[in-house]
Amino acid sequence: MKNVALHNLGCKVNAYEMDFIQQNLLKKGYNVVPFDEYADIYIVNTCTVTNIADRKSRQMLHRCKQLNPKAVVVALGCYVQTDSRGVIKDPDIDIAIGNNNKSKAIEIIEEYLDGKAGEKVDCIIDINDVKNPCPYESMSIEKTIEHSRAYIKIQDGCNQFCTYCIIPYARGRVRSRRQEEILDEIKTLSSNGYKEVVLTGIHIGSYGMDFKDGSDLISLLEEIDKVPGIERVRISSLEPGTMTKEFIERLKNLKKICPHFHLSLQSGCDSVLKRMNRKYKTADFMASVDNLRKAFDRPAITTDVIAGFPGETEEEFGETADFIKKIGFYEIHLFPYSRRHGTVADKMEGQLTRKEKTDRVKRLSEIEREMTRAYEESFIGAKVSVLFEEPKEIKGKTYMIGHTDRYLTVALKSDKDLKNTIKEVKLSGFLTDGIMAAEEA
Repeated sequence: MKNVALHNLGCKVNAYEMDFIQQNLLKKGYNVVPFDEYADIYIVNTCTVTNIADRKSRQMLHRCKQLNPKAVVVALGCYVQTDSRGVIKDPDIDIAIGNNNKSKAIEIIEEYLDGKAGEKVDCIIDINDVKNPCPYESMSIEKTIEHSRAYIKIQDGCNQFCTYCIIPYARGRVRSRRQEEILDEIKTLSSNGYKEVVLTGIHIGSYGMDFKDGSDLISLLEEIDKVPGIERVRISSLEPGTMTKEFIERLKNLKKICPHFHLSLQSGCDSVLKRMNRKYKTADFMASVDNLRKAFDRPAITTDVIAGFPGETEEEFGETADFIKKIGFYEIHLFPYSRRHGTVADKMEGQLTRKEKTDRVKRLSEIEREMTRAYEESFIGAKVSVLFEEPKEIKGKTYMIGHTDRYLTVALKSDKDLKNTIKEVKLSGFLTDGIMAAEEA
């Protein structure tokens, strides 16, 4: 029995794909060990979203040979896809597998072990020309590493080509997963005790557009809502353009949809959005949020913002800060702009210094902290349903930690194992920063 160590970098789609690989390794009798332990095979699912992500991917791959110089080191995914030449030249990498071939990873590794060990790196890549469509790579999971909620990949690829983003070149064009396959996977997960699913993909708002048969995201959500045993359905990142009045009208009729919506903003300034090649204006974003708040009671609105995009003036930054205040987000994932070779933005004039970008992130973080606290405080005294996930020691006492449908983090003092249990509690205040205290309802 060979020991295999896995390490995942990057997004939730990568996490789903690694869950699939781990599931199949276990089925075939491999022993999965922690990444920092000695192993016969190391598999790293790489990320390439920024130059820093590329560097982290290389560092993790090189670390494998430090742990065991004789190990077979396997590089998977986006970094392989965008820098195949560099990967092939890297003496620490034995096998390289690009996107759309991850489902064959174990087969490729076993072929290498059977007869190719010692030869030049095996590099398998399908998506070289993003102009040419390729099929959706079928995967399905029965269990996940995290038991209380399961991520479901519903599509891959992106056609947006934002000027700062390399992902369309790494993942290819939009391709959607068949609805019946998604529903079968969710039914299996439900039968295995999962109560919450999170729909994820590279650009899930584009789901179904490649089928040309009328399939779309809201129709899929309506079918998922009917699956017995699943009590919560959460949607990952969406573009404001997806949140049309019709979409929201149909969405609000679904019993299981979580009122937690992550709408990707990136900038609150129209001129910066134009340079980013985003397909909306701030007024469109505002309209989507207004319509969501009319349809749902205090929905959690979260977002992503890039600070210090090339050419961003202090005035443009000020527009973003003002717009963020006007929206009143629950949480913001804040990033300083990071140059990525191969993108349009990398060659733009007006690149800001690291200090300028860091300062702008800090200033937006202060705004976010106030908004987050205000949103959480609005629920003090309210009765909410919490999906409990794990026990945790806080200040010497045992609590069960979980999340509400709006993704508020909640702690309930309990010696009982409430893992994967949905329970109504009353929010009484704050236990620590970011964790709300609860008592029996």
